[in-house]
Amino acid sequence: MSEPIADDLPFLTALRRDLHAHPELGFEEERTAGIVARLLEEAGIAVHRGLGGTGVVGTLRAGSGTRAIGLRADMDALAMPETADRPYKSKFAGRMHACGHDGHTTLLIGAARALAKSRNFSGTVHFIFQPAEEGLGGARRMVEDGLFRLFRCDAVYGLHNMPGLDPDEIAVVEGPQLASSDSWHVTLRGMGTHGAKPHLGRDPITAAGTFLAALQTIVGRVVDPLQPAVVSACSVQAGNPKALNVIPDMVEIGGTARAYSPQVRDQLEEEIGRLAQGTAAMFALGAEYRFQRRIPPVVNHPDATSRALGAARDVFGDKVRTAFPPSTAGDDFAFFGQQAPACYVWLGNGPAVDGALHHNTAYDFNDASIGPGVRFWTRLVERELAG
Repeated sequence: MSEPIADDLPFLTALRRDLHAHPELGFEEERTAGIVARLLEEAGIAVHRGLGGTGVVGTLRAGSGTRAIGLRADMDALAMPETADRPYKSKFAGRMHACGHDGHTTLLIGAARALAKSRNFSGTVHFIFQPAEEGLGGARRMVEDGLFRLFRCDAVYGLHNMPGLDPDEIAVVEGPQLASSDSWHVTLRGMGTHGAKPHLGRDPITAAGTFLAALQTIVGRVVDPLQPAVVSACSVQAGNPKALNVIPDMVEIGGTARAYSPQVRDQLEEEIGRLAQGTAAMFALGAEYRFQRRIPPVVNHPDATSRALGAARDVFGDKVRTAFPPSTAGDDFAFFGQQAPACYVWLGNGPAVDGALHHNTAYDFNDASIGPGVRFWTRLVERELAG
């Protein structure tokens, strides 16, 4: 590890733990954004605030190069309690950094500080600190607010910590990394009646059972078996548990749909709706269907991946994974990838302590990953923007 980065590790570790102790939810990252902006300005980096509400962009230029790239870190925490007992445990009930965004923010600050000192590149790097990754659409908001119009990027890069990989490991893989993350809602409307006289009504609960059983045939019998996809029903609302002799007039069903390709994503939207309407017709019910497109898939661009892979090999040597399974989780970094060639890498976070993975109440970013992560970001800029 280069000496300036090593010298900065005590500061960065303290920063990471401070951010962990003061988690902020999406679009509420006022304290975090303030710290980020202050540290960037102290390093001599131009700062723009307010994109996407609480987003921060730092811009650093060196040399005469014309290429520009973006590096992204997410800042938000999750609305869940922290159960692990640690000195820097969340100070706020019901809020914690359970996905390592405190670490992501720290890594990008560390890289910005190192590059501001060395200026060992020729071109422009934009340090993008994004709010509200956890389901609230912070990346889309930044794009809508003009992120890529104001800050041109010839490529954009994202990083996420990954338990199960050691801190001295990184995965850089071309192609799909994270699935699309969409929500669907089906309402089946019938006619309520006494539970002892079902023939006098139109029963949406029986219809819902048929719909739910048939739902899995979409992935099992309609989607190409070589194309991964997930369709899950996650909510069923009907009737009154205090009125167990009443067949209700309505059932509401909701769930998630995941895919790695735009084509399969389109197919899932169409097939869930077709199944809902077909089930309703079979049982003489009415049906309402809504498919909410939330996050596209994250797909690594070949050129950006090749560039990230070169930097990873410089830092991690033979500890680079070029074969690593994609995740069915989602990340709105995908909206950045629609604006510029993109690559999303997985930085090792060490073993899952006590089985705690992302979004677990005991999860924590591994401080041993700070040095390797900062070094990767720094080396990526040096290679991408070589003079």
